Amino acid sequence: MVSGSGSSFAQTPSPLILAAEQGDIAALQQALTAGNPLEARDARQRTALMIAVQNRDIETARLLIEAGADVNAKDGIEDTPYLLAGASGQIEILRLTLAHGADLASINRYGGTALIPASEHGYVETVEALIAAGINVDHVNRLGWTALLEAVLLGDGGPDQVTTVKRLISAGADLNLADLDGVTPLGHARARGYQEIASILEQAGAQ
Repeated sequence: MVSGSGSSFAQTPSPLILAAEQGDIAALQQALTAGNPLEARDARQRTALMIAVQNRDIETARLLIEAGADVNAKDGIEDTPYLLAGASGQIEILRLTLAHGADLASINRYGGTALIPASEHGYVETVEALIAAGINVDHVNRLGWTALLEAVLLGDGGPDQVTTVKRLISAGADLNLADLDGVTPLGHARARGYQEIASILEQAGAQ
């Protein structure tokens, strides 16, 4: 019964959506040439670009981004192509989104920037790219966690997490921003037995 603004959420998928789902480059190019709306949505409010990112389909994502697809278009769960690329460590697609207007201040359903899940997973290249782009390293999500806190308390303490912590420290992250329980990154590192990370934080002046 919804009309007007709801028309972009039609039940029949657009040719662009279908091409992105199938990773069919020829069909995608045909749909683009025919002028199909770049921001058409499926039932989950995903654009063709979001689908390409979810499928880790670099070529399809590149074509859509270069055609002008919105890298900041939110889907039904508040993800965007940019946020998802960052959270899943898809560095090639992330760099494309950064070069085409990614909103560094945009947040996901947890209230976090792309840097926070990237740090949690130890996606070093992604973390480096986001820092270089100028993202706020001290943003706090709805859970009360910064990128540094997530790198420690949700990571495994391994080499990628160690490097991520080093990158965040070099970027000027506040070492003593505590979580909602008042526990600092150093406190979490000690509690989890992450000795190398604890030592790095201590040497950087963490308390």
